[in-house]
Amino acid sequence: LKKLETELKLRGFSPKTVSTYQTQVKLIQQSIKKSIEKVTEQDVKDYMANLTSKVSAKTLSLKRSALRFLFHEVLNKPIVNFKTAKIPKSIPIVLTKEEVKALITSTKNPKTKLIIEFLYSTGLRVSEMVNLKVNDIELESKQGWVRKGKGQKDRFFPLSIKLIDSLKKYLLELNESEKYMFPGKNGTLTPRNIQKLIQKAAIKAGIKKKVSPHTLRHSYATHLLNLDVDIRIIQELLGHSSLSTTQIYTHVSKEKLKDVKNPLDNL
Repeated sequence: LKKLETELKLRGFSPKTVSTYQTQVKLIQQSIKKSIEKVTEQDVKDYMANLTSKVSAKTLSLKRSALRFLFHEVLNKPIVNFKTAKIPKSIPIVLTKEEVKALITSTKNPKTKLIIEFLYSTGLRVSEMVNLKVNDIELESKQGWVRKGKGQKDRFFPLSIKLIDSLKKYLLELNESEKYMFPGKNGTLTPRNIQKLIQKAAIKAGIKKKVSPHTLRHSYATHLLNLDVDIRIIQELLGHSSLSTTQIYTHVSKEKLKDVKNPLDNL
């Protein structure tokens, strides 16, 4: 486990990934009851096959990634060469513009309102937002920077003109010694904190859809696509390493589908 941790850190993996991979190794140890050095390819296959009816394809894929890294990269024992079932691609939940407006106006707390507006107008992942520092925001040039985001990459994002005055007022009220843009009681707000704030706002707004911080990211991308923003620009703004990840939004851009002439109407 220590070797695994060291190798992951050297490769620049996030603390969350380190913890997740270590957990997966502990689980296979508990199940197989062998020392890792003695585990065979068949042991791993049997372990994974036994889980197919108990966990999702996404969880299986995660387990395979963790075990493959351990055996191939750390122990130099390439025994995880099999494939698992493909992860089903579900279409993300997206809010309409009217629902976004309702979500923003449903809360009377200025900080909560700012957080919702900020997430929707930037498309940031909630993990990127909670780690945002005051110095990462440049109000005069209406831009901000995600530092060491997913994949350890820095990323530019534009700020909404409508949000500049609110951000100026918010920053003036923030303690001068504060490092983080959205501080909590013990440093930063946690993703769970923000999840709860958004869920409460969604209930107040009467939105029946399942709403999370990531729903606002999906809505941001889809609404940009509806405004005819090039998909490669959206890819850069979202910080996707692959265009195929961004293309999921072409399936949920209903505005474009509504413009298609129905063949029956054309008879």
